[in-house]
Amino acid sequence: MIKKSFTHVMLASVLVLSAVPTAFAHDELDSSGVSKGEHEVFSNEEIANLSDAKVEGSKNLSFLKEAGAAQLKEIDGVQNNTADVFAHKGYAYVGTHTANGGNGGVRVFDLKDPANPVEVAVFANDDVENTWQEKVIVKSINTPDFKGDLAVVSVQQLNRNAKDTSGGFLLYDVTDPTNPKKLGYWETYENTRGTHELTLTMQGNKALVLASNPYADYYSHGEHKDFTIVDVSNPAEPETLWEFDPRILDEVPADFNGYHWNSPDGKTRPVFNHSVITDNNAQYAYVSMWDLGTIIFDITDPENPVYLSSTDYASNQQGSAHSAALAKGGNVLIETREVSSPVRPGYEESYGYTRIFDIKDKANPVLLSEFKTDLTEKVEDGPTFANTVHDPKVHGNTLYLSHYAGGVYAVDITDPANPKQIGQYAPDQADVWGVFVDRNYVLASDMAQGLKVLVKNNAKQ
Repeated sequence: MIKKSFTHVMLASVLVLSAVPTAFAHDELDSSGVSKGEHEVFSNEEIANLSDAKVEGSKNLSFLKEAGAAQLKEIDGVQNNTADVFAHKGYAYVGTHTANGGNGGVRVFDLKDPANPVEVAVFANDDVENTWQEKVIVKSINTPDFKGDLAVVSVQQLNRNAKDTSGGFLLYDVTDPTNPKKLGYWETYENTRGTHELTLTMQGNKALVLASNPYADYYSHGEHKDFTIVDVSNPAEPETLWEFDPRILDEVPADFNGYHWNSPDGKTRPVFNHSVITDNNAQYAYVSMWDLGTIIFDITDPENPVYLSSTDYASNQQGSAHSAALAKGGNVLIETREVSSPVRPGYEESYGYTRIFDIKDKANPVLLSEFKTDLTEKVEDGPTFANTVHDPKVHGNTLYLSHYAGGVYAVDITDPANPKQIGQYAPDQADVWGVFVDRNYVLASDMAQGLKVLVKNNAKQ
């Protein structure tokens, strides 16, 4: 059974942020119609005319300043927009979204000089027509079939009903980041958009991709599932190992249609797999299943994972488990909830915010705190992504949150039961999608403005 926890600690910070352009729903079956990433993408000339970024930090933190920035290069006269961002061995890998027709691929930036990020390669942009390449993960892999740096790239269709195409994920050898080489492609159910988010991990001598394929269950009438584990030890021949069927849970009936869940609180709630992460040793998977919460699996046997537990919500909370991160050696779970429609009958009036759990006992997540920003309850006229939290990343005792209009927030989680906002970076007209924390810098991807390279105020450049 999924355990119920209704104790909540409301924590709000006080900062003033600018408004932001509109955005687009990750829950595409939601009836609000709000969209993400379709607004104008700024040219280099327009970016140069923007006001300086807002930077705020507490006295005990030499907070971030913008060391460098770079808009994506045009491809054949098309200006794409950014999605998520990842870093590996001194290079940034920037995914792209749907503006101006998609197929922007992954952009590789050399970060040797943080003040001057240089785009040195593009890949995965011309493999599958009419798609976009939002998420990219890069890891050093050593299996019997491949040794080097492997990139996995999510592929989603602009039209899920397009003939003769399907989404999924691409695998590329990026051992030489300036010369990526395609190795393979794993395809999901063809009548979904494809793989939305994913992660890549090593487990012994196996390389595994954990893939989130939203609505595969719903659109295939249960024949396929939203969460899949794939063996990519041989990247040229990816092999599906396991799929998660939510109907194994006591709370989910056998006639569940893959999306509309009649929850124990009497509400009909949306359920689909949005994202997944794993711990460094690939012992556990943390699967963001929207209103089913963040589900924890033991994946030590990736062909036979074991369900352990799930986070849960008060009856007046929209679930919207969007993304997750781990802290304190894997004993603390950070869960971000992307809520773009804050006014719904029967629910609290609020955009999405962050929840923090003690998961020392993986079978019993305990809610420690909830973290809100000043945007969380700033209700606009109609739905918008501008005011909701997006993705979490953790470095030491600092939690970094990408937050669209809010840019990047920094939160001290030394005491996870009492998170404290300690800083913020927000470009003018911010629309920050992703954040990634490296030892030497923090990267942010702004959908309209491109890549931002941030360093501590006292860091040498």
